[in-house]
Amino acid sequence: MSSSSKSKAHLRLRSDSNLPTFTNMLASVEAAAAESLSEDALVHLKSYKYSSVDESYISNYILKHYWNACVEFLPMWLAPNMVTLLGFFCIISNVIFLVIWQPEMNGQEPSWIYYSFAFGLWAYSTMDNIDGKQARRTGTSSPLGELFDHGIDSLNCTLASLLETAAMGLGNSKAAMFTALVPCVPMFFSTWETYHTHTLYLGVINGPTEGLIIACMIMALAGHFGPVIWTQPLTDFFGTGFFPSSLAALTFRDVWVGIIILTLFGTQIPFCVLNVVRARRRDNLPVAPVFLEWTPMITFTVAVSAWLLSPHSTLMEENHLVLFCLTMAFVFGRMTTKIILAHLTRQPFPYWTVMLWPLVGGALIFHVLPTLGFPPLTAGMELLYLRAYFVFAGVVYFRWAFLVINSICGYLGINCLTIPEMKPKDVERERKLAETSKVQAGVRGERMRSASLRGKGRGYVADVADARGKVN
Repeated sequence: MSSSSKSKAHLRLRSDSNLPTFTNMLASVEAAAAESLSEDALVHLKSYKYSSVDESYISNYILKHYWNACVEFLPMWLAPNMVTLLGFFCIISNVIFLVIWQPEMNGQEPSWIYYSFAFGLWAYSTMDNIDGKQARRTGTSSPLGELFDHGIDSLNCTLASLLETAAMGLGNSKAAMFTALVPCVPMFFSTWETYHTHTLYLGVINGPTEGLIIACMIMALAGHFGPVIWTQPLTDFFGTGFFPSSLAALTFRDVWVGIIILTLFGTQIPFCVLNVVRARRRDNLPVAPVFLEWTPMITFTVAVSAWLLSPHSTLMEENHLVLFCLTMAFVFGRMTTKIILAHLTRQPFPYWTVMLWPLVGGALIFHVLPTLGFPPLTAGMELLYLRAYFVFAGVVYFRWAFLVINSICGYLGINCLTIPEMKPKDVERERKLAETSKVQAGVRGERMRSASLRGKGRGYVADVADARGKVN
């Protein structure tokens, strides 16, 4: 089929389906290719197979049964992507509570808000783990589901960590900045690893399981005891006999930051690098070029640190960390989700996103230029710049998300947030037929083994007939 014929067939598919169609979404072939949405890229979605490994004992021996039970409560008409979105709404609602009640994150919030944080994060985690089960249950699995799921995970990296920062009452400290933004690092490296190995790997102890459980416990304990417990010296709880005088001022916050650094640089990043190197060597591909793919994450980390830690910046001093983190959620979400999309469509690694430019600009304007002797801008101008950046990032992110989702749905002939009316009934009927066939096969096999042992062919035939009657 020629390229023009393919395009015409693609347009007919979009117009003849029940999906909403939107024209002029792709301004040019070059724009489509840049977003991994050209037809040559989208064709790979039809052959994509999801692969993951989860070695967590808690997931495999405890939570698996909880998730299997939870998914049975979902109606068959509920689309898996809607399940993911409902879980994310639990995070969004708590972020709104935070912005309304105490954006300073200094531990003065009412206690119920911390319980709400814990419940919302647990609900998000539950929905995040049963959306795939719902997809298989309803027969609606697709590459869009992985993109939607992991794309929201990318947004949640900063948002959920922001709630954890508030639960620890870290305020505008450097520890608050670290706790709120550091989860972006393991998320990036996990996504980068998956791009090359084609398998999402979760270790024995991993962030999506054990990390979220610990975060929920931090929030719940903050609701019971108050956030002050996380910034009090450990000697207040365990006495001075357990710690040398040099560690007398050590707090739970300090221990938590140390654990994060240790797991990040001691296990997470090294194992990601090792797995990528092995994958490249297995495929006889050069290893060195993959390290250039760290460019967006290095730029993100350096620019964030330079801006927020600048002595000429007033964002931390004026308690604007919440707005900054909300902005970074869009920036990091776009950056990481582009990698996921490139993986699904087998496209080159995306080294850059336009949303990084204002971040680099902020670092230059509020750190580099004043250091070189240029007069620093006022606090009001810096806040205005950040607010404009937030609006820009939000508009760019949602426009891009709309373009991607609409293009994939149109190409695959699927819906994003709904299931066709008759689909659940058909799937349920097929599931019951499969279960019946499985029972019949099991009964026949058992009777055949029994018959061969007894050597009574006529008795076996009667038994099988009786078994068929019971099954049917």
